[in-house]
Formats: sequence, structure tokens, C-alpha cells
Amino acid sequence: MKDALLLGLGRVLIPIPAMVWRNQVSQMGRHTEASLGFMSKDHRRVHYFVVRELPRLAEPLTPELIAQRLSLPVAHVSAILDELEKHMTFLFRKGQEAVVWAYPVTAEVTPHYLTFSTGEQLYAA
Repeated sequence: MKDALLLGLGRVLIPIPAMVWRNQVSQMGRHTEASLGFMSKDHRRVHYFVVRELPRLAEPLTPELIAQRLSLPVAHVSAILDELEKHMTFLFRKGQEAVVWAYPVTAEVTPHYLTFSTGEQLYAA
């Protein structure tokens, strides 16, 4: 059962051949890599920052705050936020300014509330 994948349908487990699921995983990896190909090192820094800081601050993050904390020009951060939002990849800004959510966390009220092991609490997107 080392390479087994079982699909549960009700009370029945159906074995999926390794050749089938490995092919699907490979295709998904290529798709993910292609869809994230636009991201530079700074794109990743900005994204990681907002995901990390939203739970700590529990409020929307402005481009000015992000730029200051990452030592990047505000115009560069704003352009990165535009691209991340345009690709519908990781974040959403209300009114094209402050980042309200960065998957999987949000500063807006949702039915899903998280408490992190570090004590931070925030809503989930």
C-alpha cells in the first residue's frame, strides 16, 4: 500500500492506480508553476509579509506600511500589489489601497475565526 491512493465515496474506498494520480499531481504542479511564473523575489516578500502581518496587526495593511517594513519604494510595492491582485492569486484590497485579505487570512469579519499557536487571532478567508 506504499503508493496507494484511495478515493472515498460514501462507505466505499476505491483504489486509484499510481499512474493516474501521479500524472494528475504532475499536471497540477506544472499549472501552478506556470501561474506563479510572474512572481519575483519582491512579489514573494510582499505576499509573505502580508500573510504574516495580517494576524499580528488584525487590520488592513497599507502599501506605505509594507514598503517601510520591507525597505522597498512605495511605488514598487503598489505595483506588486496590483499584479498580485490582478492575477487573483493571493490578496484583495478594498478600494485599491490597503490589503484586506491575503489567503488564507483576512482582517474582515467572516464565519471562520482562527487562533494561531502564537496567540494571534484573525478571521480566515
